[in-house]
Amino acid sequence: MSRPQLVKAIDRYLQRYPEEQSVGERFKQFVLRNEDCFKRSLLEGHVTGSAWIIDGPHKHCLLTHHKKLDRWLQLGGHADGDGNTVRVATREALEESGLKSLQLVSLEIFDLDIHRIPARGHEPEHDHYDVRYLFETSRDELFKVSDESHDLAWVPLAEIESVTTEASILRMVEKTG
Repeated sequence: MSRPQLVKAIDRYLQRYPEEQSVGERFKQFVLRNEDCFKRSLLEGHVTGSAWIIDGPHKHCLLTHHKKLDRWLQLGGHADGDGNTVRVATREALEESGLKSLQLVSLEIFDLDIHRIPARGHEPEHDHYDVRYLFETSRDELFKVSDESHDLAWVPLAEIESVTTEASILRMVEKTG
């Protein structure tokens, strides 16, 4: 996906979620302003891809207890120069879970989020412009915890606030319903 294609995808997303106009416009301006928006080397921030993974009955989501951030989050990561955010989200979900039965529900963006990442080591504080896609899988398949996580867990959507109150996670739970 090229930068213009991502901007068009964001426009379609904003047609479905007009209440998210401010985030969507900020996201689009970042992408339009930065030719290297998919590269981690862009220090002000960069585009990332994530997978919101739910089970078939839509009662649970798979979350990772992220090592660096020490929070329960959706699976995902850096684009590392790949402008195809669907491919990035898929790659990251496979790498972080080992699940082979993941099924992409739609090529359309499921959620957009811009969040601040704290400074760490030589890396300054920066923004992640996260493009999120919806995936389904069975809870019967065994997952594996990657080196990037403390743990993975299927969390009942009805009990999500027992592990996180992150606004973006709660927003995705709402969209799942």
